[in-house]
Amino acid sequence: TLLLSLQVTAPFLHLGAVSIMAVLSWPIALHFFRMNKKLGLFLSALFSLYLVPLGMYSPCIKKAGTLGPAPTLIGHRGAPMLAPENTIMSFEKAVEARGRGLETDVTIYDGVPFLMHDSTLRRTTNVEDVFPNRTHLDASMFTWTELQQLNAGGWFLSRDPFGTASSLSDEDRLQAQNQSVPSLAQFLEVAAKSSRLVLFDLRRPPYGHPYRQSYINTTLEVVQAHINSSQVLWLPSEDRKLVHAVDPELQQTSGEKASIQELTDEHIVRLNLHYSSMSQKYLSVNISTNLYVISQPWLYTLAWCAGAQSVTTNSIHILSRMSKPLFLMTPEEYGLMWILTDVVSAVLIFAIFVFHWRERGLPFWSGSRQTHENGPYSKFRTMSDVWSISSV
Repeated sequence: TLLLSLQVTAPFLHLGAVSIMAVLSWPIALHFFRMNKKLGLFLSALFSLYLVPLGMYSPCIKKAGTLGPAPTLIGHRGAPMLAPENTIMSFEKAVEARGRGLETDVTIYDGVPFLMHDSTLRRTTNVEDVFPNRTHLDASMFTWTELQQLNAGGWFLSRDPFGTASSLSDEDRLQAQNQSVPSLAQFLEVAAKSSRLVLFDLRRPPYGHPYRQSYINTTLEVVQAHINSSQVLWLPSEDRKLVHAVDPELQQTSGEKASIQELTDEHIVRLNLHYSSMSQKYLSVNISTNLYVISQPWLYTLAWCAGAQSVTTNSIHILSRMSKPLFLMTPEEYGLMWILTDVVSAVLIFAIFVFHWRERGLPFWSGSRQTHENGPYSKFRTMSDVWSISSV
């Protein structure tokens, strides 16, 4: 993340660093006749700083007119800053915020796929109150009837994971308090009604589970019954070729990079990658890229400049308001800023040194024989000498 942030902030950090060096030149020039060795170090650092932009890269420094459209937004478990994650309320909030897609996590027990990110129910439900002896069980070991007894919203108000609960209206707080665990079918109905894309991770049930071998088919049947297949970014990699043969309208999506040939053989049309893996490599073969999880405006700016087609985000209500990247320059504009910064600072630093040279009447070059040891102040070897003379 630090290296990525430099791709956005480096031009301004360079400007700030050069300005700091210009400010530091005043005290250094004031005492440079006592700092023969340190002056060389200062000048070396300054010269190196002037050349830093030569090795800098930022996708947000690009030719005019080459910036693509803003990446579309996919709500990560809905709009988890505005409502409890993976609930119907959360997905409806993401739709209201103009999200183009909805992302979730699916698991299954008794033939009813449902939404749950964690392996257990403890974090996002009140399972400890309803089933106190089963809190550590895998979420896929609860029947749909049992899941319907759980509350999936109260934790959001009590734990306030994003510090946003206090901003909710009374109506929203009441709605959040009464959320339940949704089924995949309920989730798909929200997406179908609003014409949104859907993307989901599908957890394979553990060994001994009744649907361990058939969970793909069961999930696929629910998808086909509740939404247009072309709206589904199909992420599960198991039996991918078989799934494509059964329903070629699904948008086959891979969570891993691979060669173009391998992706083509798997019918991949989209990659779902961590934002640290952003790349423009696949654009030429019409394989689009979705990056996750991008919630900061500066990171969204970087993804936008890098040509990402979509991003998964927690802050869909914030990023949807961005009409342009936070930082964007043409190479010519940045080159002009770089040259002006370096030239102005160099002239200023030179003027500061000349000023102190004239004020003190000292030779300008540190290699001169007139130094601190034999110059006009040489008779004051120590502070004790100064005091002894002044007391005469």
